Amino acid sequence: MSDNTASAYESDIRFFLQFITEKNLHDLSAIDLETIHAFLIVSRSKSISHRSNARRVSALNSFFSFLTRQGGIDRNPFAMVDLPKSGRLLPKALSMEEVNRLLKQPDIPSPLRVRNWTMLLLLYSTGVRVSELVSLPLVGCNMESGFLKVVGKGNKERLIPFGTTAGEAVAGYLESSRPQLLKGRKSTFLFITNRAKPMTRARFWQIIKETAGAAGVRKSISPHMLRHSFATHLLANGADLRAVQMMLGHADIATTQIYTHIDQDRLKSIHRSFHPRG
Repeated sequence: MSDNTASAYESDIRFFLQFITEKNLHDLSAIDLETIHAFLIVSRSKSISHRSNARRVSALNSFFSFLTRQGGIDRNPFAMVDLPKSGRLLPKALSMEEVNRLLKQPDIPSPLRVRNWTMLLLLYSTGVRVSELVSLPLVGCNMESGFLKVVGKGNKERLIPFGTTAGEAVAGYLESSRPQLLKGRKSTFLFITNRAKPMTRARFWQIIKETAGAAGVRKSISPHMLRHSFATHLLANGADLRAVQMMLGHADIATTQIYTHIDQDRLKSIHRSFHPRG
Protein backbone atom coordinates (compact mmCIF):
# COMPACT_ATOMS: atom_id res chain seq x y z
CA MET A 1 0.00 0.00 0.00
CA SER A 2 1.04 3.61 -0.48
CA ASP A 3 2.18 5.70 2.50
CA ASN A 4 -1.05 7.72 2.29
CA THR A 5 -3.23 4.58 2.43
CA ALA A 6 -1.25 3.13 5.34
CA SER A 7 -1.54 6.45 7.18
CA ALA A 8 -5.32 6.53 6.63
CA TYR A 9 -5.71 2.96 7.92
CA GLU A 10 -3.59 3.75 10.97
CA SER A 11 -5.79 6.78 11.67
CA ASP A 12 -8.92 4.61 11.37
CA ILE A 13 -7.58 2.06 13.85
CA ARG A 14 -6.47 4.73 16.32
CA PHE A 15 -9.91 6.35 16.12
CA PHE A 16 -11.56 3.06 17.06
CA LEU A 17 -9.10 2.34 19.88
CA GLN A 18 -9.75 5.80 21.28
CA PHE A 19 -13.51 5.12 21.10
CA ILE A 20 -13.34 1.85 23.06
CA THR A 21 -10.91 3.39 25.59
CA GLU A 22 -13.44 6.15 26.31
CA LYS A 23 -16.02 3.39 26.84
CA ASN A 24 -13.65 1.74 29.37
CA LEU A 25 -13.42 -1.27 27.08
CA HIS A 26 -9.86 -2.59 27.38
CA ASP A 27 -10.37 -6.21 26.33
CA LEU A 28 -10.44 -6.55 22.54
CA SER A 29 -12.05 -9.98 22.90
CA ALA A 30 -15.10 -8.31 24.46
CA ILE A 31 -15.91 -6.22 21.39
CA ASP A 32 -19.23 -7.26 19.89
CA LEU A 33 -21.65 -6.07 17.20
CA GLU A 34 -23.35 -3.72 19.65
CA THR A 35 -20.01 -1.97 20.29
CA ILE A 36 -19.33 -1.71 16.57
CA HIS A 37 -22.84 -0.37 15.92
CA ALA A 38 -22.32 2.33 18.58
CA PHE A 39 -18.96 3.17 16.99
CA LEU A 40 -20.54 3.67 13.54
CA ILE A 41 -23.26 5.89 15.05
CA VAL A 42 -20.55 8.08 16.61
CA SER A 43 -18.72 8.19 13.25
CA ARG A 44 -21.84 9.34 11.44
CA SER A 45 -22.51 11.98 14.11
CA LYS A 46 -19.12 13.49 13.28
CA SER A 47 -20.24 13.96 9.65
CA ILE A 48 -17.94 11.21 8.42
CA SER A 49 -19.05 10.11 4.95
CA HIS A 50 -20.35 6.64 4.08
CA ARG A 51 -17.27 6.19 1.92
CA SER A 52 -14.91 6.98 4.81
CA ASN A 53 -16.88 4.69 7.12
CA ALA A 54 -16.61 1.90 4.54
CA ARG A 55 -12.83 2.35 4.48
CA ARG A 56 -12.77 2.47 8.28
CA VAL A 57 -14.68 -0.83 8.61
CA SER A 58 -12.39 -2.40 5.99
CA ALA A 59 -9.28 -1.26 7.89
CA LEU A 60 -10.61 -2.57 11.21
CA ASN A 61 -11.67 -5.86 9.63
CA SER A 62 -8.11 -6.34 8.37
CA PHE A 63 -6.64 -5.30 11.74
CA PHE A 64 -8.77 -7.71 13.78
CA SER A 65 -8.21 -10.46 11.23
CA PHE A 66 -4.47 -9.96 11.77
CA LEU A 67 -4.92 -10.14 15.57
CA THR A 68 -6.88 -13.38 15.15
CA ARG A 69 -4.14 -14.94 13.01
CA GLN A 70 -1.53 -13.88 15.58
CA GLY A 71 -3.52 -15.50 18.39
CA GLY A 72 -4.19 -12.24 20.20
CA ILE A 73 -7.97 -12.76 20.10
CA ASP A 74 -10.22 -15.73 19.33
CA ARG A 75 -12.47 -14.12 16.72
CA ASN A 76 -12.76 -11.12 14.45
CA PRO A 77 -15.84 -9.08 15.51
CA PHE A 78 -15.78 -7.14 12.22
CA ALA A 79 -16.06 -10.30 10.09
CA MET A 80 -19.87 -10.14 10.27
CA VAL A 81 -20.16 -6.41 9.55
CA ASP A 82 -21.34 -5.31 6.10
CA LEU A 83 -19.54 -2.35 4.62
CA PRO A 84 -21.65 0.84 4.73
CA LYS A 85 -23.20 1.51 1.35
CA SER A 86 -21.22 4.28 -0.31
CA GLY A 87 -23.12 4.61 -3.58
CA ARG A 88 -21.47 5.77 -6.79
CA LEU A 89 -19.56 8.96 -6.19
CA LEU A 90 -18.68 10.67 -9.44
CA PRO A 91 -15.51 12.75 -9.33
CA LYS A 92 -16.03 16.45 -9.96
CA ALA A 93 -14.35 18.08 -12.94
CA LEU A 94 -13.81 21.67 -14.04
CA SER A 95 -15.30 23.08 -17.23
CA MET A 96 -12.89 24.18 -19.96
CA GLU A 97 -13.71 27.82 -19.17
CA GLU A 98 -12.74 27.24 -15.53
CA VAL A 99 -9.55 25.44 -16.56
CA ASN A 100 -8.58 28.33 -18.83
CA ARG A 101 -9.15 30.84 -16.03
CA LEU A 102 -7.18 28.75 -13.55
CA LEU A 103 -4.26 28.28 -15.93
CA LYS A 104 -3.97 31.88 -17.06
CA GLN A 105 -0.34 33.00 -17.19
CA PRO A 106 0.57 35.26 -14.22
CA ASP A 107 0.67 38.99 -14.98
CA ILE A 108 3.69 39.50 -12.71
CA PRO A 109 6.08 36.59 -13.47
CA SER A 110 7.86 36.28 -10.11
CA PRO A 111 9.80 33.01 -9.53
CA LEU A 112 7.15 31.67 -7.13
CA ARG A 113 4.23 32.58 -9.40
CA VAL A 114 5.93 31.01 -12.40
CA ARG A 115 6.61 27.86 -10.37
CA ASN A 116 2.97 27.66 -9.22
CA TRP A 117 1.63 28.26 -12.73
CA THR A 118 3.99 25.62 -14.17
CA MET A 119 2.91 23.06 -11.58
CA LEU A 120 -0.76 23.67 -12.38
CA LEU A 121 -0.14 23.37 -16.12
CA LEU A 122 1.79 20.14 -15.68
CA LEU A 123 -0.85 18.72 -13.35
CA TYR A 124 -3.63 19.32 -15.88
CA SER A 125 -1.45 18.20 -18.80
CA THR A 126 -0.51 14.85 -17.25
CA GLY A 127 -3.15 14.02 -14.62
CA VAL A 128 -0.53 13.01 -12.06
CA ARG A 129 -1.43 12.73 -8.39
CA VAL A 130 -0.43 15.72 -6.25
CA SER A 131 1.94 13.49 -4.24
CA GLU A 132 3.63 12.50 -7.51
CA LEU A 133 3.89 16.12 -8.65
CA VAL A 134 5.49 17.56 -5.50
CA SER A 135 7.98 14.68 -5.24
CA LEU A 136 8.87 14.60 -8.96
CA PRO A 137 12.66 14.41 -9.37
CA LEU A 138 14.42 16.66 -11.84
CA VAL A 139 15.48 13.61 -13.90
CA GLY A 140 11.84 12.48 -14.03
CA CYS A 141 10.98 15.22 -16.53
CA ASN A 142 12.42 14.47 -19.97
CA MET A 143 12.19 17.72 -21.92
CA GLU A 144 13.51 16.16 -25.13
CA SER A 145 10.91 13.37 -25.34
CA GLY A 146 8.10 15.30 -23.61
CA PHE A 147 7.44 12.60 -21.01
CA LEU A 148 7.29 12.44 -17.22
CA LYS A 149 8.57 9.30 -15.51
CA VAL A 150 6.49 8.88 -12.35
CA VAL A 151 6.68 6.33 -9.55
CA GLY A 152 3.11 5.91 -8.34
CA LYS A 153 1.16 3.68 -5.98
CA GLY A 154 2.79 0.33 -5.26
CA ASN A 155 6.11 1.74 -6.54
CA LYS A 156 4.86 1.23 -10.10
CA GLU A 157 6.63 3.32 -12.70
CA ARG A 158 4.78 4.86 -15.64
CA LEU A 159 5.48 7.30 -18.47
CA ILE A 160 3.08 10.17 -19.14
CA PRO A 161 3.32 12.59 -22.08
CA PHE A 162 2.87 16.31 -21.54
CA GLY A 163 1.74 18.91 -24.06
CA THR A 164 3.62 21.73 -25.76
CA THR A 165 2.21 24.47 -23.51
CA ALA A 166 3.24 22.63 -20.35
CA GLY A 167 6.63 21.81 -21.87
CA GLU A 168 7.33 25.45 -22.69
CA ALA A 169 6.30 26.46 -19.15
CA VAL A 170 8.63 23.87 -17.60
CA ALA A 171 11.49 25.01 -19.85
CA GLY A 172 10.98 28.63 -18.80
CA TYR A 173 10.81 27.65 -15.13
CA LEU A 174 14.03 25.60 -15.41
CA GLU A 175 15.85 28.41 -17.19
CA SER A 176 14.98 31.27 -14.85
CA SER A 177 12.68 30.73 -11.87
CA ARG A 178 14.21 27.54 -10.47
CA PRO A 179 17.78 28.94 -10.38
CA GLN A 180 16.43 32.07 -8.65
CA LEU A 181 14.75 29.92 -6.01
CA LEU A 182 17.85 27.75 -5.55
CA LYS A 183 20.22 30.73 -5.09
CA GLY A 184 23.24 28.56 -5.77
CA ARG A 185 22.00 25.60 -3.73
CA LYS A 186 21.34 22.15 -5.18
CA SER A 187 18.20 20.00 -5.26
CA THR A 188 17.25 16.77 -6.99
CA PHE A 189 13.57 17.80 -7.11
CA LEU A 190 11.94 19.56 -10.06
CA PHE A 191 9.69 21.87 -8.04
CA ILE A 192 11.21 23.51 -4.98
CA THR A 193 10.41 26.09 -2.32
CA ASN A 194 12.41 29.16 -1.28
CA ARG A 195 14.39 26.85 0.98
CA ALA A 196 15.36 24.60 -1.95
CA LYS A 197 13.16 21.84 -0.51
CA PRO A 198 10.31 19.92 -2.18
CA MET A 199 6.86 21.35 -1.58
CA THR A 200 4.40 19.61 0.72
CA ARG A 201 1.03 18.35 -0.53
CA ALA A 202 -0.71 20.65 1.96
CA ARG A 203 1.09 23.72 0.62
CA PHE A 204 0.21 22.91 -2.98
CA TRP A 205 -3.42 22.43 -1.88
CA GLN A 206 -3.30 26.01 -0.51
CA ILE A 207 -1.76 27.31 -3.74
CA ILE A 208 -4.45 25.83 -5.96
CA LYS A 209 -7.21 27.22 -3.73
CA GLU A 210 -5.59 30.69 -3.71
CA THR A 211 -5.14 30.60 -7.50
CA ALA A 212 -8.75 29.47 -8.05
CA GLY A 213 -10.06 32.26 -5.80
CA ALA A 214 -8.03 34.89 -7.65
CA ALA A 215 -9.22 33.50 -11.01
CA GLY A 216 -12.88 33.64 -9.97
CA VAL A 217 -13.38 29.86 -9.97
CA ARG A 218 -16.12 29.39 -7.38
CA LYS A 219 -16.04 25.61 -7.07
CA SER A 220 -14.48 24.02 -4.00
CA ILE A 221 -11.32 23.03 -5.83
CA SER A 222 -8.57 20.56 -4.99
CA PRO A 223 -5.48 19.26 -6.81
CA HIS A 224 -7.34 16.00 -7.46
CA MET A 225 -10.01 17.94 -9.35
CA LEU A 226 -7.45 18.83 -12.02
CA ARG A 227 -6.59 15.11 -12.28
CA HIS A 228 -10.31 14.38 -12.69
CA SER A 229 -10.57 17.15 -15.30
CA PHE A 230 -7.60 15.72 -17.22
CA ALA A 231 -9.28 12.31 -17.51
CA THR A 232 -12.78 13.65 -18.16
CA HIS A 233 -11.68 16.02 -20.92
CA LEU A 234 -9.53 13.38 -22.64
CA LEU A 235 -12.37 10.84 -22.74
CA ALA A 236 -14.93 13.47 -23.76
CA ASN A 237 -12.76 14.23 -26.78
CA GLY A 238 -12.45 10.60 -27.84
CA ALA A 239 -9.33 9.33 -26.05
CA ASP A 240 -8.91 5.57 -25.68
CA LEU A 241 -9.98 4.33 -22.23
CA ARG A 242 -6.95 2.05 -21.78
CA ALA A 243 -4.56 4.85 -22.72
CA VAL A 244 -6.14 7.07 -20.05
CA GLN A 245 -5.91 4.17 -17.58
CA MET A 246 -2.16 3.89 -18.23
CA MET A 247 -1.61 7.63 -17.83
CA LEU A 248 -3.58 7.78 -14.58
CA GLY A 249 -1.81 4.71 -13.21
CA HIS A 250 -5.01 2.82 -12.37
CA ALA A 251 -4.44 -0.88 -11.71
CA ASP A 252 -8.05 -1.71 -12.66
CA ILE A 253 -9.73 -0.24 -15.74
CA ALA A 254 -13.02 -0.19 -13.78
CA THR A 255 -11.55 2.71 -11.78
CA THR A 256 -10.99 4.65 -15.01
CA GLN A 257 -14.46 3.82 -16.35
CA ILE A 258 -16.07 6.09 -13.75
CA TYR A 259 -15.00 9.01 -15.96
CA THR A 260 -17.07 7.64 -18.84
CA HIS A 261 -20.14 7.91 -16.58
CA ILE A 262 -19.49 11.63 -16.23
CA ASP A 263 -19.61 12.06 -20.00
CA GLN A 264 -22.72 9.89 -20.26
CA ASP A 265 -24.44 12.07 -17.66
CA ARG A 266 -23.45 15.16 -19.66
CA LEU A 267 -24.93 13.62 -22.84
CA LYS A 268 -28.17 12.81 -21.01
CA SER A 269 -28.37 16.40 -19.79
CA ILE A 270 -27.89 17.72 -23.33
CA HIS A 271 -30.52 15.32 -24.64
CA ARG A 272 -33.06 16.41 -22.01
CA SER A 273 -32.37 20.09 -22.71
CA PHE A 274 -32.57 20.07 -26.48
CA HIS A 275 -34.63 17.08 -27.64
CA PRO A 276 -38.18 18.23 -28.57
CA ARG A 277 -39.73 15.23 -26.82
CA GLY A 278 -37.06 15.01 -24.09
